[in-house]
Amino acid sequence: MNPQPDPKVSALIRRGLVIPASPLALDSNRRFDERRQRILMRYYLDAGAGGMAVGMHFTQFEIRRPGIDLFRPVLSICADEVRSWSSRLKKRVPLVAGINGRTPDALRQVVVARELGYDYAIVSLSDFRGALDEEMVHHIAEIGKILPVFGFYLLTGVGGIHLSNRFWRLLLDLECLHGIKIAPFNRYGTIDVLRAVAESGRAEEVVLYTGNDDSIIYDLVTPFTFKTSKGPVTVRIRGGLLGQWACWTKRAVELLDQVHRWADSGKPLPIEWLRRSVEITDANAAIFDAAHQYAGSIPGVNEILRGQGLLANILTLKPDEVLAPGQLREIDRVCKAYPHLTDDDFVRKNLDKWKKF
Repeated sequence: MNPQPDPKVSALIRRGLVIPASPLALDSNRRFDERRQRILMRYYLDAGAGGMAVGMHFTQFEIRRPGIDLFRPVLSICADEVRSWSSRLKKRVPLVAGINGRTPDALRQVVVARELGYDYAIVSLSDFRGALDEEMVHHIAEIGKILPVFGFYLLTGVGGIHLSNRFWRLLLDLECLHGIKIAPFNRYGTIDVLRAVAESGRAEEVVLYTGNDDSIIYDLVTPFTFKTSKGPVTVRIRGGLLGQWACWTKRAVELLDQVHRWADSGKPLPIEWLRRSVEITDANAAIFDAAHQYAGSIPGVNEILRGQGLLANILTLKPDEVLAPGQLREIDRVCKAYPHLTDDDFVRKNLDKWKKF
């Protein structure tokens, strides 16, 4: 029998949360900076993030490489900081562990995640390029024997692969599947997932999170309705598990709260939100380096965090992974153009507190 999430955790996830995809803090020698990683966790938690995702693209897939071996240390430090905060404030914060690689490696990772108290495994299929749908579904089913699973449609520009509507229909037959992060940065791919959920009959069981950093508000406010054999079914995306929400997190929490209040009210969508959607997408294009196929996405997020004093630098485990030409200028532009999207004041007021150990 597949493990089930804690009912309290499941209820939180189903309501919809801000879940930052945590970056990796490194020192000037590209060694893991435990202190800065803890500071980063404290920022997210005090900003109101409802969950934490560690070990995904922004934590860098390279943490699993032999000779680097940071998977356990990083997941452990993040989980420790979350548990400490949760215990102090009596609030449960779901932990999501990013799982990558072929099945033997992935199973070793998910065992570590379970030992460290993570609630869900979110499974990247980057290493399954050219594989049959059935092979990938079997892979996820094996992981689901150890931890409840989130499916993950990762942007092809950062290593993801195309996943068909057929794949999602097969995946939705797995009882271990409790959620899906939809992040192909593509309307067609997004609809493939949503239609599969509607047709599967599991729209009330499998919670949907946007990972489409280029269309966050659009995803959150849209009722996606599909004709199925049982009649029209409407599915909604309830929260966000996003790299964009790894910075300016306080504003992300405020945004999602506003979306939930609006969705519960039944009122017409405020036109201002459409303007805000354009602003967020423009900001994301700069931070994620859309002009260069997202080559500078991790350094871009790190640059925002560095500028706020949360990170010491923008270094990654790959020496050639740097800001793209002109990216810093674009980041400066959007920060000046949309100061209401930033949470600089919040960070300034709390940074000294987060640095105390």
